[in-house]
Amino acid sequence: MLTLLSASRCEMAAGSCLLLLLLLPWLVTASHSPPGCKIRITSKGLDLVKEEGLRFVEQELQNITMSDLHGKEGQFHYNISQVKVMDLQLALSDLHFQPQQYLVFSINNASISLRFRRQLLYWFFYDIGSINASADGVNIHTVLQLAKDKAGRLKISNITCNASIARMHAGFSGTLRKVYEFLSTFIVTGMRFLLSQQICPSLEHASLVLLNSVLDTVPVRNYVDEHIGIDYSLLRDPVVSTDSLDLDFKGMFFPRARENQELENHAVEPVIKETERMVYVAFSEYFFDSAMHAYFQAGVLAIELQGEKVPKDLEVLLRATFFGTIFMLSPAVDAPLRLVLQVSAPPRCVIKPSGTWVSVSAFLNISLVPQGRPAVQLSSMAMETKLSAKVFLQGKALRVQLDLRRFRIYSKQSALESLALFSLQAPLKTLLQLTIMPIINERTKKGVQIPLPEGMDFTKEVVTNHAGFLTVGADLHFSKGLREVIEKYHPAPTTPAYPSSWPAEPSRDPHQL
Repeated sequence: MLTLLSASRCEMAAGSCLLLLLLLPWLVTASHSPPGCKIRITSKGLDLVKEEGLRFVEQELQNITMSDLHGKEGQFHYNISQVKVMDLQLALSDLHFQPQQYLVFSINNASISLRFRRQLLYWFFYDIGSINASADGVNIHTVLQLAKDKAGRLKISNITCNASIARMHAGFSGTLRKVYEFLSTFIVTGMRFLLSQQICPSLEHASLVLLNSVLDTVPVRNYVDEHIGIDYSLLRDPVVSTDSLDLDFKGMFFPRARENQELENHAVEPVIKETERMVYVAFSEYFFDSAMHAYFQAGVLAIELQGEKVPKDLEVLLRATFFGTIFMLSPAVDAPLRLVLQVSAPPRCVIKPSGTWVSVSAFLNISLVPQGRPAVQLSSMAMETKLSAKVFLQGKALRVQLDLRRFRIYSKQSALESLALFSLQAPLKTLLQLTIMPIINERTKKGVQIPLPEGMDFTKEVVTNHAGFLTVGADLHFSKGLREVIEKYHPAPTTPAYPSSWPAEPSRDPHQL
């Protein structure tokens, strides 16, 4: 009996292991949804961000506020107030990637010039004036953690900061200059402590509040036009290597009437290997397929031409082709023609190293429309077209220019009728090229915005085709500074007045002068 139970348990365990092995590929695929759009920022792009970021940090440090410093030593009472940063020298700075989700920003051997108001009371002598001070050997080390928030937006989720000041000295003037020089050890030590305590809170507020308000300008889920929208939510946390930052976006279009509709992504995942340019943007076939699927679901891939909108030469040819049918419809012989061209299935995109192509299947209904009477269908033919697509970036807008390459019509009813329609092939192709294609390209002219923050644009774009996806390599430039974008979307005061802790020395005294 025990032997039978042991054998049964072994068989069950083996069956479970076999089932797990069969499901493992599906589980891996399900947990890693391929992106429709991928962005890589390289070290060269980070160098540009560092230049703008350094200006921003300098502005933030200039806005540091500190509490008054006051105390006494024997009969000397002093008060230091109205501390103001006058100048900063941030010569040595660095911004680099740190795997797996971090950016490291450091400033070394910087100097900060200060001016503050002094008040001194010694017995019956009272002195008031200003003091110029300088903090040298200022070192700041910050680590920013990047992550995807609940809305699928890139955010700075955490920051660690360390700041130190190696030296600080002050210059005194006035009638009690000698007294101040005697007390300089207490005053300078206190000011050095207070200043070092305010650097990190200022940078934490700048990162977690102000810089995140800039990242809020990146489009995540927005409308492209009155028919469709696009979902640029991040699929997962960013991946940081030593020389790049990779962001995987969903990159799926959706019809506005069905915003929750999902389209499964079975396309090849874009792979970016290059690091020579500042930024690379990759788009898979899924990105373009979802756009055409959304337009198809929205019901806008159709066009109707009637009466005077039908080119005259084509109308004459159609009337001659269907003369027998029209003649039998007397007295509706002179009724206007109506052409209805409608896409029958979502178009499909194919990206190859040789180019980008779009295949479209449609049907064309040709009818007579007698006034006051039901329309009479003359023919219903199927159409298959192949369009070449030129993809390019302009500013932050991805645009597509389509051109008709191949065209074929045939009857859905009989081979004999298909043969009779052969004479219509050339004029109908001309109709598409001269009438329909300009309408389509006018719709795609606006393009769709790439997920970059406001104030940052692409320059010197180069498009490269691969098997199943294409990449756009480009450089970046700031059309707006960080401060300008922040003030537009976050008009509140840039730096809060953080309370300062009193130093252990000099001793504290609540007496204010």
